[in-house]
Amino acid sequence: MKWVKFRIKTITEAEDIIVSSLYDIGLEGAQIEDNVPLTALEKEQMFVDILPEGPEDDGIAYLSFFVEKKDDGSLEVMGEITDVEILLANIKRELEELRQFCDIGEGSVVIDETEDIDWINNWKQYFHQFYIDDILIIPSWEDVSVEDADKMVLHIDPGTAFGTGMHDTTQLCIRQLRKYVTPETEILDVGTGSGILAILSLMFGAKHAVGTDLDVCAVEAVAQNCEANGIDPGKFEMMIGNIITDKEIQDKVGYECYDIVVANILANVLVPLTPVIINQLKPGGIYITSGIIDDKEETVLEAVKAAGLTVVEVTYQGEWVSVTARKDG
Repeated sequence: MKWVKFRIKTITEAEDIIVSSLYDIGLEGAQIEDNVPLTALEKEQMFVDILPEGPEDDGIAYLSFFVEKKDDGSLEVMGEITDVEILLANIKRELEELRQFCDIGEGSVVIDETEDIDWINNWKQYFHQFYIDDILIIPSWEDVSVEDADKMVLHIDPGTAFGTGMHDTTQLCIRQLRKYVTPETEILDVGTGSGILAILSLMFGAKHAVGTDLDVCAVEAVAQNCEANGIDPGKFEMMIGNIITDKEIQDKVGYECYDIVVANILANVLVPLTPVIINQLKPGGIYITSGIIDDKEETVLEAVKAAGLTVVEVTYQGEWVSVTARKDG
């Protein structure tokens, strides 16, 4: 079996949004190459005594997507037969659309072929159970030990498309959610992915959650993770679409319905999202954001204040920032 590899040259800050956008057209299992320094947690999880010195971070990233090539040379994406030229044109179109509202760097695409590799499942060897404070995050293929039986446990299977909760930005959001969730909380999770933030909010006692995402794969991921954690599916509603630009999604999500809106997204997306999302917040509602690299803190703070929100707290972990604000009224 052979795979066609589409390798995109971009910048590190655009990695997440490009991966998310290309999942929308059926590209799964992105391989990311960059020179971003390892976090302290990542270093702890590498089983070597001395880490080799890597090259200096130049801000450049390469994203590789793999599509199986059939015997007749065709490709199959999202159940439909296509070819390299059509898929390449679709990739370039998505990149050009992203370029309209954020910096993606060079955005060039190189095509290559590679031999059979289990791209879909190889990532599992790197994801093992870990703690966020006193919460145990555990993948679906591992068991809870007797010693951890009395802990709050989140069973999570991120699949190939979504995060595990290990990233600093997710942990920042979780800690803020824990402060503000009450039994009456209606929560909106923008860019929900695996559903980890909304599911934990429900475990903290929230009344109901709505999640939005650009990736249709999020629907199945959320359903599986709700089931794994005993969450009533009626308490977590999923919607697919771009809440920033799609009025139909905005209407479906509803206005002034939410006590908390959480968005763990890149700063470049938070800026256009914020003036839209204030309409979904109830007066007095809390807006929790993360995904903000430290040098983008002021950019997000300015956007939050310009939208008429009051900043109530800024928290930090590693090189990442979370901004929590309130809608007055």
